[in-house]
This record gives sequence, C-alpha cells and structure tokens, in this order.
Amino acid sequence: MSDSIQSTEIAAPADPASEAELLTQTAEAVRAAGSVLRERFGEVVRHHSRDELMSALAANDDAALDVLRPRLAALRPAARFVADELAGGALPPGEWWVVDPAEGNVNHLHALPEWAVTATLVRDNQPVLTAVHLPLTGETYTARAGAGAYLNGRPLHVSATTDLGLSLVATSQARPDEDEAVVRRIGSSITAMLFGALVVRTSVPATLHLANVAAGRVDAFWQYAGARADLLPGALLVTEAGGRISDAEGRPWTPQSESFLAAAPGVHAEAVATLSR
Repeated sequence: MSDSIQSTEIAAPADPASEAELLTQTAEAVRAAGSVLRERFGEVVRHHSRDELMSALAANDDAALDVLRPRLAALRPAARFVADELAGGALPPGEWWVVDPAEGNVNHLHALPEWAVTATLVRDNQPVLTAVHLPLTGETYTARAGAGAYLNGRPLHVSATTDLGLSLVATSQARPDEDEAVVRRIGSSITAMLFGALVVRTSVPATLHLANVAAGRVDAFWQYAGARADLLPGALLVTEAGGRISDAEGRPWTPQSESFLAAAPGVHAEAVATLSR
C-alpha cells in the first residue's frame, strides 16, 4: 500500500490470517451470485415505463441477493447488511456488508457487458476487504486493507503516468434524477477534463472505472455525489494498488463527501487543479 495515500484511512485488519480467508470466501460468494446474473444476461429487456424498468432492475438484484446474502451472513453473522446501491453517507458503528448485487444493472438490462457483483466488508465506516466480480470476463478484483489489490491473484498497480495531458480519465453518473446543481457540476467537470486530459470516458458503473484505475488502465476517475456501494470497493482497490483518493478538491474523502477522485499519484494534483477550475 502506497504511503502517498493520505486522503482516506483504511481500517487495519484485526487478524490478517482469518481476514485473508474471509476475503477468499467473499470472492467465492460474489462469483456464485455472478453466475446467476450471467444466466439472466442476453437479450435487451424491454420496458415501456419507469415502473417496468424498476421492476426489471429489482428482479436482477433479488436473484443475486438470494445467493449473496446468506453466504455473507454465514461468513460474518454479526455484521449487518446494506444492499441499497444508491444510499450514501456514513453507516452506524460496527461491521457492515455493503453490497451491490448488480453493479451496472442498467447495462445488464440493455445487454451491455459492463456490470459486476460487489461485496465490501466495512468496519466503523472504513473498508476492510472487498471483492468485485465481472461474470462475463471471469475477472475477480480483490483487496484487503494493508495487503494489496489483486486481479485473479495477480498484484495490481496504478499507472505511473505523470502528465494529465497524456492521461485516459473517466467519470460516471452516480444515480438517475440527480439534483440540477450536481448535473451542471458534472457537465462543467467533463468540459474541464476534455481540455486537460487526453481522453475522457463517461459511462456507468463507477466500480468498473475504479477497477481500471487500480489496474493502471485508467489514470484518474472522478464523480460528484455518489453512493457507498459505488465508491467503497473501488476506493480500497485503488488505495491498495498505490493510488490516491480524495474529494475533487483534494480534501480527505469520506462517504459523506460531495465528490470523489481516485488517481495515479503522478496526476492527482493536476486532476484536482483541473476539477477545481
């Protein structure tokens, strides 16, 4: 874990040996839930109203949760469970499973490949371990506080780039029906990055962009507003891969923050300056 990460505090594992095994079992749980979603994937799911869309999204969530929830509960019986992928802010003290049973669910319904299953154990509002599984590619990203980030067992490292002008950067829409002020802030930030970076990607979901930052494929990711389930898995992956996490103005990030930035150390300051214009 890079000592350049000063903007987010990750909880140290209480028992490294037992929590390493817990991460292994968590990864197995998200893979099992992912298999269910893979079987449901294929044709575009047509919907003609908001209610029909929400029903289709909920059906995917429920199918994955039927597998994921009992497995995680068995792994950590005392930990509470939160599966609202749009919820933000701090959690009450203690241990929580923060999950997104179908991260990028809307992509799944549109027969697009960018979706995943995530599970993150959070202790006193700090991510302890996370597993992110992409069923269509077979990729499983894992990280444990203080123990590094991995893709299918291979160590991950963020990009070594030092020039935002040569960087591929990305952003995401945190949720539908955002407040107008947030929407306008997103638009102005994309414009700023179009001038400052080489290429800007704009798509959902956030977790997959953050996995790419951790893997060194994308140099920076930012988002306004945000949800715990979107950002906590990627925050741990990026931190453990040697990246920097802050809000968009360079201040320490917490789940209550109004913005989020994850970047390779060499472009973090330049990204902050670009987003602060």
